[in-house]
Amino acid sequence: MPAVIYFHPEAYSISGPKLMGRNAAGESFLRGLLAHSRSREFWAQVERPEHAHVFAEAVQRSGRTEPVRIVDKNCLGHLADSGLVYCPEPGIGRHAWQRALFGDAAWSLCGITHTTSSAGAMDAIANLLVAPVQPWDAVICTSPAVKENLTRLLGAQAEYLTHRLGAQSMPALPQFPVIPLGVHANDYAYTDYQKDAARSAVEADAKTHVVLFMGRLSFHAKAHPLAMYQALEKATGQLPAGESILLLECGWHANEYIENAFSEAAALACPSVRVLTMDGRDAKKRETAWASADVFCSLSDNIQETFGITPVEAMAAGLPVIVSNWDGYRSSVRDGLDGFLIPTLMPGAGLGGDLALRHALEIDTYDMYCGNTCSLVAVDVDATAKAFVMLFCSRELRKKMGEAGRQRAHEVYDWSVIIPQYETLWAQLGEIRAVRAPHVKQHACPWPGRMDPFSAFTAYPTDTLTPQTLLGLVDSDVAIALERVFQYRNLKMVNFAKAVMPAEEEIRAVLSTIAGGPMSAIEAVAVIPSERRVYVFRALAWLAKMHIVKVYGG
Repeated sequence: MPAVIYFHPEAYSISGPKLMGRNAAGESFLRGLLAHSRSREFWAQVERPEHAHVFAEAVQRSGRTEPVRIVDKNCLGHLADSGLVYCPEPGIGRHAWQRALFGDAAWSLCGITHTTSSAGAMDAIANLLVAPVQPWDAVICTSPAVKENLTRLLGAQAEYLTHRLGAQSMPALPQFPVIPLGVHANDYAYTDYQKDAARSAVEADAKTHVVLFMGRLSFHAKAHPLAMYQALEKATGQLPAGESILLLECGWHANEYIENAFSEAAALACPSVRVLTMDGRDAKKRETAWASADVFCSLSDNIQETFGITPVEAMAAGLPVIVSNWDGYRSSVRDGLDGFLIPTLMPGAGLGGDLALRHALEIDTYDMYCGNTCSLVAVDVDATAKAFVMLFCSRELRKKMGEAGRQRAHEVYDWSVIIPQYETLWAQLGEIRAVRAPHVKQHACPWPGRMDPFSAFTAYPTDTLTPQTLLGLVDSDVAIALERVFQYRNLKMVNFAKAVMPAEEEIRAVLSTIAGGPMSAIEAVAVIPSERRVYVFRALAWLAKMHIVKVYGG
């Protein structure tokens, strides 16, 4: 039987003024489903009648001629005729409560993770322990890293329930299969003519290395660009005479403040690099960006990321990729084959309780929660610069990695491969539902869904900051190091997170201590008063993020 798509036009459209990752993923999924589904009917569950018309028009535009059936709240029981509802969110709990009115075994539910760090998403996931979800339901995890995050959140919720209620066993839970997001790989195939025209449009000649960042231009909630800027500046010093670098940032800024913050940081950190910003909401501009690029770079350092579709799109475009070793990126990109995975560092579990508290009490908005957290996540600037230089110096390596990535995108991530995995899962859930009807116990509704981000997302970084982490100064002269750190500290995209920064005198004390030679992180903060030591210890990751200190042996 066909799956029912829980359909709200906004969740499956990229035409809105604020293009987010979930919108792009939803639009791409629906297009992929309509292109590759084996279904003989297409069903939608809608909240409003006009949404039914939008869904029917989408089916018609795709060239499918199968019947379209619509279910709304007035006939919700008809969902049993299909057997499964797909919801583009992890929060299937609220749908499970509605289903309970018709019987817990009436149909299956399937959700999917996008970001899991927002209050709403964390509450929805934690609610899976108390909502009447069943083993014949599923929440698709787009990467192993996000599955680990879900497991940690649910584990913390279960521990609370055990303490609060004396529960001795876990309630029924849905399945958590890992299925990546898909791409329409053929969309990123460009002719030599298109590539030449695109490079001409961005004024890039044969001696210009075009580096592309594609995605939302948000330093606090997507990917902080400072490490990329610093690495590109370091790479310019190793280019042959006459060669240059053009950085294309194809996306959109949420407001003028953020736009100015990007310009300010680029001017300071990579003055030798020409930076061109393109509106990523414009399909023609996106095509120009993809077709003109030589190398793709995305150094995600944010907990709101879970999979990251742009590296896969870059591979489909035949571009070698330089990405952070972070969340889903490490699952899609093979280090040394499709490109390079750049090491990341964040504080260990237990050092972010204040960030979680401020978010839980709504002292900080979600944006500030993400921004404060990412300010303590470092991406290795030297490794990034080395990767850029290797690719800039070898056309053969760029071609080899680009072709490997293109093949991987077609064989692993094209929707023609992914949609059958969805439909196989949906069939399996129906089989489980047909043979199992366990009794579901009702529970109270607690709310411990606010975890220390460095505990919840401990699977994201390459390494964690520990007392034994060996640190040293990037600049041998402590005066130079101090001058640089205070310059960076004054950047808009840095000082917005001053709540997590050490005081000026603390910075001076720590850097002066480290100047004596590489030493352990705990030794570096020994000069700090005990009541502030844990916060300054944590801020060593911020100093690494600013590329003021570096990590040895990790």
